[in-house]
Amino acid sequence: MPSVQQAAVSVPEQQAAVSVPEVDNEEVPQISLRDFETRREEIKQQLIDAASNIGFFTLVDHPIPLEHVDAAFALAERFFDLPMDVKQKTPWSAKNMGFEYQSQVRPSTGYPDPKESYQIGFRLDEEAERCWPAEGDCGGFREGVEKFKSEVRELSLKVMELLAEGVGLPTDTFTKGTLPVQPDCSDSMSTLRLLKYHDSTHQNFPPNYMRAGAHADFDVLTLLFQREGQDGLEVCPGREVSTEFGYGDKWTPVKVQRGAIVINVGDQLMRWSDDRLKSTFHRVRCPREGEYKGPRYSIAFFNQAARDAVIQGPNKAYPRITGGEFIAQAMQRNFDAAIAKAKLQTYEISQETIEANKGFEASGTGLAKPPLSSSAAPPPLAAA
Repeated sequence: MPSVQQAAVSVPEQQAAVSVPEVDNEEVPQISLRDFETRREEIKQQLIDAASNIGFFTLVDHPIPLEHVDAAFALAERFFDLPMDVKQKTPWSAKNMGFEYQSQVRPSTGYPDPKESYQIGFRLDEEAERCWPAEGDCGGFREGVEKFKSEVRELSLKVMELLAEGVGLPTDTFTKGTLPVQPDCSDSMSTLRLLKYHDSTHQNFPPNYMRAGAHADFDVLTLLFQREGQDGLEVCPGREVSTEFGYGDKWTPVKVQRGAIVINVGDQLMRWSDDRLKSTFHRVRCPREGEYKGPRYSIAFFNQAARDAVIQGPNKAYPRITGGEFIAQAMQRNFDAAIAKAKLQTYEISQETIEANKGFEASGTGLAKPPLSSSAAPPPLAAA
């Protein structure tokens, strides 16, 4: 099994053209939080089994009301519908906050994902304040996003407590290590991210083109909310893959179910559990003929190790490393792999895409280009 340090490598040429089978007989486990207090040990075992064997699971019967999720998506849609120059008033920050447009590059593809995103963390400093849209531009946005972020945070704490106990660590190991108690959040690297994948109604994509290339998350635990009818997420179960980024391995579609939250283990948790819990490769494929091709919205909450948090599993299989050091190393590996992938030319890459891959900056969500200037026109879709 590849270690965390080996995960982000370029895809060899002979693997790039391999057809990727899909399977429908391996379902991502669904775990109910009903009667949480009385079923706590049962739920803990279900979480550990799912996180150990597949790395992905869905939560149902959770405490976040559906109307709150719907309201969060409505806020996201309102923000992304703003003119580009208004959204660019909250530019992406090196502290992993703000607005990005078609700038995240996956090492598995070498081109930017065709999407835009907005994310905000827990810091309360001046730079964080600049990342919020003005009330006059998007009224009620900050208040609504802050409330939803708090709800998701509370749910993630419950899940991480059970996972910590399940791998033999103190209950508060992952919660203290990812989400410091307010108001002291200067060390926090956790974020809530709103995403919009571009409308592809009139687009014809190559067979292996992805809305989000195959990748594993850097973080401890990701909670993902999706809209019904906007499928596309696929999982390569476990980390026992035979090829880098799961090329040629089995991919399982994760059908969107109203009210279900998709959760996955990240690289930090895989290391923190001495590789017992699996950080799983996943991707978002493009719609096919007959499927919904409009814009796709999702909301992700990344529980990420704080900068000074020390990551080491119960059996000390890996040396101690801080959250800040882990992310710095992961970003550098992704940067090197993405550049190598672009240079491999394993499939036709347009000159526009090559130019778009220059001048990377590293961010906690992957690789990012410097933000567009307010006067610049948005770049075209990568696969128009």
